[in-house]
Formats: sequence, structure tokens, C-alpha cells
Amino acid sequence: MTAILFDMDGTLVDTERLWQQAVEEEARRLGLPLGDADIAFVRGRAIEDTAVHLATLAGAPTDLPRLSAALGERFAELVRGRVVPLPGALELLAALRAAGVPTALVSASPRSVVDTVLDTLGRHWFTTSVAEGETPRTKPAPDPYRAAIATLGLTPDVCVAVEDTPTGVASAEAAGCAVVAVPSLTAIPPAPRRRVVRSLLDVDLALLRDLAAAPGNPVETADDL
Repeated sequence: MTAILFDMDGTLVDTERLWQQAVEEEARRLGLPLGDADIAFVRGRAIEDTAVHLATLAGAPTDLPRLSAALGERFAELVRGRVVPLPGALELLAALRAAGVPTALVSASPRSVVDTVLDTLGRHWFTTSVAEGETPRTKPAPDPYRAAIATLGLTPDVCVAVEDTPTGVASAEAAGCAVVAVPSLTAIPPAPRRRVVRSLLDVDLALLRDLAAAPGNPVETADDL
């Protein structure tokens, strides 16, 4: 284990529900009901991706830049007022820092939201960060994780990503990282080089080292997720 790469929304801070709230508010303004089938286009997705999905549902010409801006502004507003670290987040970051393990924040949120969270959690916890719009593609493409790994001067086989959505897991695994999945609102099954846990309280240095040291070996999910 050489570096740990953290997703942000729903993984380190409780913002996944805030993002969904922002999307639902904008959908109501457009007269669009959102169902379970729409969740995959919301959770873990970039603002522009969700805006395109809402515009498609609307079935009428839509000002995508305005829609994206409205979603981003509302999400940032909610984050500024209500962002809190998830249980175990600060403890895990402190343990990694004490052990001298580099960390990165790898997010599908825009830089304005990432900076708000960094100011809340503490910028000193992270060696680098990657936000939406800073790579050619965002999650579920591997680009954000590849960018963080390149900045750290490492290779993916020595990196473990911590994610909470299927979209984020797909991004990290496509980049070649082992993954600790901490499902927030959508179930994530176990897989080779993927450990599924209930919360960050279940994650420690020993778990991360074991996962990084056992490439290709399937692992069991925690009971009763």
C-alpha cells in the first residue's frame, strides 16, 4: 500500500443526499418526477451528466449550461450550510497521515464544492485533489483516478481507492486500483480486489494493506449490509 485515494461525496462527507436534493428540486421545477431508474444518472455523476439526463427526460429544448449552473449553485449552497464528515472519516485520515501514507481526494463534484469540503475537513489531510472538469472525462471513466495517481508519481497497483457508489467503483477499478466500497445509497457487491464494508469505522490500515497486497483475490462482503 503506497497511497489511498478517496472519493468525496457520500464517502468522506455526507453530501450524496444533498446532491440528490438539489437534483430533485430542479427536476420538480421542470415538472419531472424522478424514479428509481433515474438514480444511476444522479449518484456519483458529474453535474453535466445529470443535467443531460434531466434535459432528455424533459423532451424539449433545454438550456444545458443554465441547467448545469443551477444544479451546481444549489448543490454548493447546500454543502456550505450542511456538510459534515461521515463517521470514521477524520480518524482514518489521521491514521494515514501518522503512518506517512499519501492521500488524494478524487471527486466528480466541481472545484468550488471540492474546495468547500477541503476547507471543512482540512486541506492538510490530502496530498492532492482532482475535481470535475479537470480531466478529459469524469467518473465512471478512469481519468480522475489516473490523474491523481500520476500527480502522486505512482502506479495504480499500489493504490487503494475508497468509494461509495457503483459509478465511483467503476472509475477506480478501470484505473487499476483496489477498492474499499462503503455503500451510501446503492448496494455494491464484493468482487476481486474489492472489499465492501458498512462504514469508514470498519476501515483501518491493516485492512487497506491486506487489500493492496492481495491482487486478484475475491473478498467477502460484511454481513447484513
